Amino acid sequence: MINAQGQPKITVPVEVSNRHVHVSASDLVALFGQGAGLHQRRAISQTGQFAAEETVTLVGPRAKLERVRVVGPTRRATQVELSRTDARHLGLEAPLRDSGDLKASAGVKLVGPAGEVKLTEGVIVQRRHIHATLNDCRKYSLAPAGMVRVRIGGPRGAVFDQVFVKVDPSFTWRLHLDTDEANAAGLVGGEEAEVLRT
Repeated sequence: MINAQGQPKITVPVEVSNRHVHVSASDLVALFGQGAGLHQRRAISQTGQFAAEETVTLVGPRAKLERVRVVGPTRRATQVELSRTDARHLGLEAPLRDSGDLKASAGVKLVGPAGEVKLTEGVIVQRRHIHATLNDCRKYSLAPAGMVRVRIGGPRGAVFDQVFVKVDPSFTWRLHLDTDEANAAGLVGGEEAEVLRT
C-alpha cells in the first residue's frame, strides 16, 4: 500500500499495555515466599516474556490497586509501569520514562501473599514506543532509538507524536500504548497503526 506522500505505507500491530509489575529475584521471594517462582499465564509478543499467574497489590498515598499482574521473567530491579490515570489514582507523581530508567522515579508499596516490598523508586509511566529489530529499521528506513509519529484510523482516529523506536535483536515488531492512550483513540489491541516518518 502507498501513503499520501507516494511512499510505501508502514503499518505496525497495536498492543495495549495494561498496568503491570516486573520484579527482581529478591523481591519475588519477599512477596511470594522462599522458593517462589513465576508461573506463566500466557506468553506475550516479546520473546521470552510472559504474563504470570502471580499478582500484587499496589498501595499508594491515596488509594490502592489490587490484582496487578506480574510480567516475567525476573529483572535486575523491580519496576512498576502505570498509566497516568493509575498513578493519579494512587496519589503518585510517576515520571514519563523508558523501561529501566528508574532513578528518582516514584515509590510505592507492593503487597503479596507472603509479604510486602516498599519501593523508594521504580514507578514510571512508560513512554509510548515501537519494538523493532535492526532489520526492521533497515526495512522501513527508521532510525534506531529515534522518534516517529503514528497515525490511528477509525472513528476516534489520532496521531501520536514522540513514539520511541526501541531496538533489540529479540524484539517483535509492535506498537505499545498504555491504556490512557488506547482509550483516547478507541483501541483495544490488534489494530494496525501507520508509522509516519519524521
